[in-house]
Amino acid sequence: MEAGLSEMERRGGAAVEGATQHEGSVPGGSEPVHHSVPRLYYGWIIIAIAFCTMALSVTARTAFSLFLPPLLEEFAWDRADTAGAFSFGFLCSALMSPLAGRVMDRRGPRVVIAGGALMMTAGLLLATRVSSLVELYLSLGLLVGAGANLMSYSAQSQYLPNWFVRQRGLAISLAFSGVGVGAITLLPWLQTVIVESGWREACLWLAAMLGFTIIPLSAFVRRRPQDVGQWPDGDAPGEHAGAVRRSAAVVDPQWVARTWTLAAAVRTARFWWICLGFFSALVAWYAVQVHQTRYLTEIGFTPSEAAWALGLVSVVGIPGQILLGAWSDRVGREIVWAIGCAGFAICYGCLLALEHAPWHSLLVVMVVAQGFLGYSLTSVMGAIVAEIFEGPHFAAIFGLINVAILGGGAFGPWVAGVLHDASGNYRAAFWLCLLLSLVSAFAIYKAAPRQIRRVGRFRPATGGPGSPSSI
Repeated sequence: MEAGLSEMERRGGAAVEGATQHEGSVPGGSEPVHHSVPRLYYGWIIIAIAFCTMALSVTARTAFSLFLPPLLEEFAWDRADTAGAFSFGFLCSALMSPLAGRVMDRRGPRVVIAGGALMMTAGLLLATRVSSLVELYLSLGLLVGAGANLMSYSAQSQYLPNWFVRQRGLAISLAFSGVGVGAITLLPWLQTVIVESGWREACLWLAAMLGFTIIPLSAFVRRRPQDVGQWPDGDAPGEHAGAVRRSAAVVDPQWVARTWTLAAAVRTARFWWICLGFFSALVAWYAVQVHQTRYLTEIGFTPSEAAWALGLVSVVGIPGQILLGAWSDRVGREIVWAIGCAGFAICYGCLLALEHAPWHSLLVVMVVAQGFLGYSLTSVMGAIVAEIFEGPHFAAIFGLINVAILGGGAFGPWVAGVLHDASGNYRAAFWLCLLLSLVSAFAIYKAAPRQIRRVGRFRPATGGPGSPSSI
């Protein structure tokens, strides 16, 4: 056990890179910055910037659900073809994701996030000139979809784990709770703009907000605390190694001691279980996000009620992400992931029932299950990968896993649209997504980060300290 820890400390890693090296050195061999620990840990500034970035980027991408009804009304395009623009953006993001991960490793998050903000701003501006499906796919699909990916969940998960170890789940969940704040403050307002001035006017407003906020804020983003002379969690250099041992105790020192490259990671079963789990969850997540507004209006709810439901999902997700994210620091990531998947399964069960009983009480249950429970997935997504493949190539590994994430996000809205057009309803699509929610929970259980590092008071289900996992 101690030998494994010593080797881990010697090699360091991207998620807590250099945080567990011997006292008096920092990654890259440069001399440490000798000064008293500042009162304000810069990691909380990073979390605040991520909060704002998530609020705008995810809301701008989610707004496609609000744009879909007026687009269908204005152009009379096929529903699956129109919703396919959203999926196309995810597919383009998937192709870019491995490269984005390598850029994150080499250049840091500032370049990636600023590039995404520029792409998204340009896409929203070009969307105001759309007159064909090709133009829709290039603007709201490629530029907005791919740009959002460089700013939101996947990109943030590649560097936020660097800043915290003991409170990793809590910190990431606080950053991602910006999605809920952005949704409740912006989505209803955007719906009002669409009704009064049209969807193109809404695109202009979103472009202005992104250009004047996220691009300047990205200049203050740093990849890891050592870049500003600090250490994860705001600890002093001499106390951090002990903190790591206490809060992220190594269960499998043989696994942890290995320097995980991308080539080595893809040869493990854990890598592919993670891919399956993330793909399945994102199919369920984005199928309902894109089609929910249209479905609710079809079964009798007003456009305003449907827009508020979409926004409230993210709002109730705020306490869910924070509470369940913090809880994952105590009980482990798999338990919270399973709870999130159960939330989406309940959500789809309610959606199926709403077709026959369009009650407001059932709508509330759907919103709470999807938001409070389902959205907690984001608070542990980065932590799951970091605790299994922590190391200097973490962003590159996460970048390839991101292909599965984005593939699920692309496949979900597309297959839901295809199944609706084929059958005239969403029943088959919703049953498929309910099943995939259960598949996702099982896959992350099999990936078993609990068997690599013990989080909080969680104890591994099988094996014990010093029992190596199969690679």
